[in-house]
Amino acid sequence: LDRPGTYDKIEITEEDCYDELGYSFPSWKKWTILTIIFLVQVSMNFNTSLYSNGLTGISDEFHVSAQAARCGAMIFLVLYAFGCELWAPWSEELGRWPILQLSLTLVNIWQLPVALAPNFASLMVGRALGGLSSAGGSVTLGMIADMWEADVQQYAVAYVVFSSVGGSVLGPVVGGFVEAFLDWRWCIWIQLIFGGFVQACHFFLVPETRTTVMMDKIAKRRRKKNGENIWGPNELVPFKDRFSAKEVMILWIRPFKMFLTEPIVLTLSLLSGFSDALIFMFIQSFSLVYQQWNFGTVEIGLSFIPLLVGYFIAWFAFIPAIKKNIKVRNANPDDERAQYESRLWFLLYTAPCLPIGLIGFAWTIQGPPIHWIGNMIFAAIVGIANYAIYMATIDYMICAYGPYSASATGGNGWSRDFLAGVLTVPATPFFSNIGASSGKNLEYACTILFCIAFLLVIAVYVIYWKGPALRARSPFAQQLAAAGAAAHAPGRRVSA
Repeated sequence: LDRPGTYDKIEITEEDCYDELGYSFPSWKKWTILTIIFLVQVSMNFNTSLYSNGLTGISDEFHVSAQAARCGAMIFLVLYAFGCELWAPWSEELGRWPILQLSLTLVNIWQLPVALAPNFASLMVGRALGGLSSAGGSVTLGMIADMWEADVQQYAVAYVVFSSVGGSVLGPVVGGFVEAFLDWRWCIWIQLIFGGFVQACHFFLVPETRTTVMMDKIAKRRRKKNGENIWGPNELVPFKDRFSAKEVMILWIRPFKMFLTEPIVLTLSLLSGFSDALIFMFIQSFSLVYQQWNFGTVEIGLSFIPLLVGYFIAWFAFIPAIKKNIKVRNANPDDERAQYESRLWFLLYTAPCLPIGLIGFAWTIQGPPIHWIGNMIFAAIVGIANYAIYMATIDYMICAYGPYSASATGGNGWSRDFLAGVLTVPATPFFSNIGASSGKNLEYACTILFCIAFLLVIAVYVIYWKGPALRARSPFAQQLAAAGAAAHAPGRRVSA
């Protein structure tokens, strides 16, 4: 494209400096960076769940109800959902490193008014600002795209997905010990200590990875060193054009537009969001369940370990599944179903674990004489499903929506955090009151969740078989197809 005032300047392309970009980092460097991002993601999700172990102390100290205290968890998650989308465009323009550093700094700062809160209002404000300041998966998934081409990034996506789901479960495991032996404020201080540690690791060990920002730096370095007339993509666009209100609003609105208008994004995001919301509902309900076996605070926290075991099983199971999927795609380069829907193949077998785990959990939680190990096994099965759903839906959206994948996966992430947030407060009344007159409130509540999961899982099979037709009617997919055709025309490749 012609840019006013730049006719005498040559724009650098990815081919001109490919060996200096994130794609060409050695494997050890990529995985070192990704491991730090893994810890960052664990930290952010740890913040969402550890708070719940301070509810009793918060309620007692500030003389508020337990339901009011739970609003601190709800507001963090809901604003986390919006915060992820608000941060994403800036990481594309200004770079991943400064945005993630700024996010981590703000999150850590907003822990202080919570940890030192003199009243409940101060606590709520700190939680709200902490959630809004969390960049989350919108930036971490973008860093994967900076270092791996779309066709070979599945292993990296699987790794980061584990950090996202695992961090949420780590909170109550650690929180059980904190609640038993420390003041509730230590739930916040531990978040701050962990957050400060990962921020330091990110500051010293993670370089910038955003392709266009790296190209700007490379172009500047070559001009200074060799006097080349070469310029980075962002250098050729006036600052006011890059950050106009119109452009920013388009970027901010697109994830929500895709969520509401794209059947594939809507369906898979609702499934993914419901699956994640279940985990946060579990966090509120496990105390009701395991008190029947006289579990103490520590034991209730440790009862989340089966979910973590389920995540490990699903993660390791995906490794051979990814390997098989790569072979299928390479063997059928012109087969649309092989390139797209084959990424959902493993989910056809793992998604049913969600309703199976829920119905099994529902009818093994009556308390003695039924042994508690039975419902923990079913909780692990729910964990397998939660990981598999997030992993497969993210992978499919990245492939199906190409340049729009950040917006598509943004809708997925928003759905997970938003639904988890809004369902946190009603979770305890839901498990306590439905069917209470018959004494089967826990069983009936989980059975209702089973029915919802059953309907949502059916949608996976519909998308697997009807995916090509759905994408053919998608305006975003049509634009992607047109861009793909243009990409095969002669000409140089320009970074997006």
